[in-house]
Amino acid sequence: MSRQVRPGDARETAHIDGADPPWTRNDALVTGGACAMNLLSYVFFDDPDGRHAVTVTGFFLVALAAMPLLARRRHPVSALAAVLALDVTAALTVPLPRHFGAVLVVALYSVARARPGRVTAVAATVTVALTLLSQSDGRIPRWQDAVVAPLTTLIVVGTAMVINRWQQEVAANRRLLADRAVADERRRIARELHDIVAHHITTMQLMAGGARANIAEPDVVRDALVTLESSGRLALREMRQLLDVLRAGDEPETVPPLPQPGADDLERLVAESRLAGLPTELSVHGPRRPLPPTVGLTVFRIAQEALTNARKYAGPARACVQLTYRQEGLTVEVRDDGGGAASKEGRAPAEVSGGYGLIGMRERVALHGGTLTAGPRADGGYAVVADLPLTADDADEPGEATAGAGLAVPHEGGHR
Repeated sequence: MSRQVRPGDARETAHIDGADPPWTRNDALVTGGACAMNLLSYVFFDDPDGRHAVTVTGFFLVALAAMPLLARRRHPVSALAAVLALDVTAALTVPLPRHFGAVLVVALYSVARARPGRVTAVAATVTVALTLLSQSDGRIPRWQDAVVAPLTTLIVVGTAMVINRWQQEVAANRRLLADRAVADERRRIARELHDIVAHHITTMQLMAGGARANIAEPDVVRDALVTLESSGRLALREMRQLLDVLRAGDEPETVPPLPQPGADDLERLVAESRLAGLPTELSVHGPRRPLPPTVGLTVFRIAQEALTNARKYAGPARACVQLTYRQEGLTVEVRDDGGGAASKEGRAPAEVSGGYGLIGMRERVALHGGTLTAGPRADGGYAVVADLPLTADDADEPGEATAGAGLAVPHEGGHR
């Protein structure tokens, strides 16, 4: 699990998980590469004064100066200070080439990426001053040396600032896309809830009309009133859910909406997954019982999205959809045994906020007060698990198939 970052640490960790290439995130690899470049420069640099002699002490000091880079991501300023101190010690002990070494470039770059402009400016000034003093041998630096150090510092700091700005824009665009995905998913959920509530209101109207038409039969009227009460209670609860969802900016639908799927449609979904090339099994545990339409739709959508991701990213694999009915709730689990690479749309641990598919599933589960977990399995593959609570009223609510059972319903246009 990635560690939480406080607002003050945002710049410190910006280059850890952001725009830097993957190979630069391995501190040991970066340290080893910079150390090797400095050692090659020390061994083969051209010394016009003829004082060059490769010694064990010089070799050790040059290699030692790279070691602070191992802490450059957590403590960039301290790492730069240690590098400067060791570089000055090495320059005063053995003759070194008069230029910025790779180790110093990496240390200064890390400070510029992780710290604000004021700290970076001070660090750059100190770096230029100590570099010129340590390489001048107590004399006035040549104009070439006096130009190279500030120019190199400017290039390193400028590059870090450009990358920081670009990364901030990328992060802002990513947040914008995520917010837009959440808004789109909420609008879709709102439309689905609207259809379900409209269904229950229609059922209530039919039950009332059926009770009026069969007023002489008390048993039929009683059953109609019970169904009417249950449908009204469920419609009210789902309407409250609907009020929590924004539905602004809907575009008019050009195609009449189809009946919303539910848990009973999982067999069809599994069959479609098999035809698409992913061997899939369905298992149901516990006694089946009618589910509220919104819960059934959520179960179907979670299984649909998880199987779609498995087909895209799991590679050669088998999948299993498991539905478990409990007295107090319902669990739907979709798992696969694939070894495909992680993706940007859900094939990553759930806490790493990434994919819009997971965002949509979380929104649906949150509407019912449930929980969703998604991530790699310990024995290989990937799993998506959603726990949805069911109240006692939910267990008693009629499903879509119970509407209108046993009633003679009058014609909508009046008595024939």
